[in-house]
Amino acid sequence: MVALSEELVKVDLTTSTVRELNAELHKPTARRYEVHNPRGAEAIAVGLRHPLDVEVHGPAGYYCAGMNMLADITVHGSVGTGVAENMMSGSVRVRGNASQSAGATGHGGLLVIEGSASMRCGISMKGIDIVVGGNVGPMSAFMAQAGRLVVCGDAGDGLGDSIYEARLYVRGGVGSLGADCIEKPMRDEHVAELSQLLVDAGLRHDPAEFRRFGSARQLYHFAAHNSAAY
Repeated sequence: MVALSEELVKVDLTTSTVRELNAELHKPTARRYEVHNPRGAEAIAVGLRHPLDVEVHGPAGYYCAGMNMLADITVHGSVGTGVAENMMSGSVRVRGNASQSAGATGHGGLLVIEGSASMRCGISMKGIDIVVGGNVGPMSAFMAQAGRLVVCGDAGDGLGDSIYEARLYVRGGVGSLGADCIEKPMRDEHVAELSQLLVDAGLRHDPAEFRRFGSARQLYHFAAHNSAAY
């Protein structure tokens, strides 16, 4: 690790370990960090609890930025499974593509994926906002409980399966809707919140091009006559 100033520390993962990096980020000595040569390493910048700016220059592996709280993390590359998993607050931006389960179980904060995300994007999301510039794969927003998922491209099969109260906005096509997920009207308040999410993500799409999806509220409680839908 090299402290370039009181504000900036540069970490090269060819000479430092991920364990050493995360230990520094958990008890930071600077406000800004640059991480170089990640080479797909797993668990980069996990469990942060300080208002830091962290930039990862290159592709990251599994669970990058997991359990984030307060930090703003940018990955200049693609990421593996579970980016921003269980995030609480702050922001995570991926300037490439994301593998499966992006933003899984996230409680808050903003996850922006400028490319596309694989299957199960936003699975069991609990308040996180996720904006995907490209497409999402099958079973995205499965059992999504709260928060917003914005898809600027297409969504795969089973979108919103067993969804609760999360709101989904899709600009492109939808392969199929999952159990208890239906298309809903776009009212003024939805246009307003979608517009703000696009601004926050740095995207300029017209909110009028999106459709909204959410729960039909038929599967909140088990009923024998609905058993085939589970």
